[in-house]
Amino acid sequence: MRFDFIKCHGSGNDFPMIDARALSLDDAAWSRVAVALADRDGPVGGDGILLLTEGKDAHSFGMRMFNSDGSEAETCLNGLRCVARAGFEALGVAQATVGLKTSHASVARDRDLAPGVVTIREVAGPVDLAVANWPMLTDAARVIDAVIPELGSAQAFTAVAIPNPHLVSFVEAIDENELVALGERCEAAPAWLPNRANVSFVEMRGENALFVRTFERGVGLTDSCGSAMAASTYAACLTGRLAFGREATVFNRGGLVLAEASADGMVRLSGNATYDYAGSVEIGAEGVVAVEVKKTFAAESAAWRAAVAAIG
Repeated sequence: MRFDFIKCHGSGNDFPMIDARALSLDDAAWSRVAVALADRDGPVGGDGILLLTEGKDAHSFGMRMFNSDGSEAETCLNGLRCVARAGFEALGVAQATVGLKTSHASVARDRDLAPGVVTIREVAGPVDLAVANWPMLTDAARVIDAVIPELGSAQAFTAVAIPNPHLVSFVEAIDENELVALGERCEAAPAWLPNRANVSFVEMRGENALFVRTFERGVGLTDSCGSAMAASTYAACLTGRLAFGREATVFNRGGLVLAEASADGMVRLSGNATYDYAGSVEIGAEGVVAVEVKKTFAAESAAWRAAVAAIG
């Protein structure tokens, strides 16, 4: 199989992105492509793959995201911005409603975060606090700043689905070893959490900023997870750490986004959709056979690095 792709990232969350609108692979085939193409030890690598898919009509489009382990996520908000950019360019529009696996999201071209940084605004939600829908089999119908006995941790968590499930804990200082241990516990799909979950530790950075570190379902410890930043923003507002309706800066290892949660459960993120290079790849039975880089976007990459250095 040979594909054209664009290597891109949103806030450091990096992916090969494929225009799949004219392709007819089944889910099992896309899963194999994700495992091969997103392999961190391979020539491309990524937190997964993004697919630009057909919309309901000529003025819309969809997105699918397969994690690096081959599983499909409900959404990926950092990846959504990259797919939105590609969809805008393909259709000649500046805003759209994007169909996701189990929901939809609104996207629009936004003012640039910094010179040369293509910026997309996305609105996702409403969040779901009913953990039985994950399902998470615990005694509580909702988990808000509370210990989860089944997790075996003394940390208090808030459980938020947007629509993929997140466990968010606010901590004084992030202990990555503890985060990985809890993430791996969830990744094992225990009986009380059969569909797994993303796990984030969050530090407050002053009155109006967060730093989020995430063990992402199907990926592992990642520098950036857009839905985790959205879930963490909503959880911070829900627990009184931030104010609903007020824009906050959310940092992670990969960069940052601007975020705002509403009391109605909707969360808005504004962040970069940066292209690094475009190329083609051939994938065989044993994985990636060959990669050809056809175009680089050096100015975009440099603009993003400069923006992170200036804002961070």
